[in-house]
Amino acid sequence: MAELELLHHFTTETCYTLSDRSESHELWRVTVPQVAFQHDFLMRGILAISALHLGCLRPDRQTDWGHVAAKQQDAALSSFRKIMTNMDESNCDAFLALSSLIVVYGFESPKASHSLGMFDYKGQDSDEWLPLIRGVNSIIMSVWPWIKNGRLSGLLHDHIQEPPQTELPSVLSEQLTHLADMCDRASGGPEAVNAYKAALETLRVSFVRMNNRPPYECEVSIAFLWPVMIPQEYIMMLNEKRPEALVILAHYCVILHHLDDYWWMRGWAMHIIDNIHRELDENWLYFVQWPTNVISVDQKVLTDGTLQNPISGNRVSNNFNTAIDSSLNIPNEEAKAGNDR
Repeated sequence: MAELELLHHFTTETCYTLSDRSESHELWRVTVPQVAFQHDFLMRGILAISALHLGCLRPDRQTDWGHVAAKQQDAALSSFRKIMTNMDESNCDAFLALSSLIVVYGFESPKASHSLGMFDYKGQDSDEWLPLIRGVNSIIMSVWPWIKNGRLSGLLHDHIQEPPQTELPSVLSEQLTHLADMCDRASGGPEAVNAYKAALETLRVSFVRMNNRPPYECEVSIAFLWPVMIPQEYIMMLNEKRPEALVILAHYCVILHHLDDYWWMRGWAMHIIDNIHRELDENWLYFVQWPTNVISVDQKVLTDGTLQNPISGNRVSNNFNTAIDSSLNIPNEEAKAGNDR
């Protein structure tokens, strides 16, 4: 009866919380459970996510539902691993659905560590959201020819397309220009500069797509474009906690903040920003002030062109590694008002 309750909750409530597209809602509500009746690992994954959602909705029983979710997730992954090497046309839809649910489960896990999602912090467990997204994308790409013609093809969008050429809000465009200047002055040689620029260009494309999102494209899909497109060299520098890499990551959090209305994504943008602050020298904190303010006052940069002023180019010294003196930090009244609230 408990599992029937979980399945019922998934098809009446949880299925509507995984995407902002009506087409995806129907696939999660009807088609995914139909596929799950043929693949036990997917059914266990559905029950796990449903239990997590119930725990979110019923705080008085969150611990109990959390235990149920963990048990179902362990069973799903155990079964999933046994057949991962045998993905084919008969099970690719189930693999796609479970892969998506694995991402949801990973983000809903407690945000307790002082991690940026790529590495362990002082021996603590890491919130490994970035390798999780990249790993799931690799699985999907390995069976893409089957998936794109399968029953759940409506859940996916092919990112290999020409991005629209449109204008961004001036405050955001100016911000990205100053980040490009930062990349040009970065230490580490041409390879580092190229990696930073590639990560920044992917960030710009993500902003453009989010700002001009067609009705058939899911905002979650667009928001997760950046993690799967950034070069491995940039991830290596992120793992090394290089300040330029952390500054770019902080600006990605502005996109991630657009997903804050999803119960399983709530608080992640601020969680990552907080941990970036722990890693940066105080002279670098000025360069993450703008994304921090945007997220702190709960504004969506792509729908409001009147946000805080971006970092000023004349505040970047010729030797960018020295950044600026912290005494030049200008208080932001809007952020202060947000904190007072």
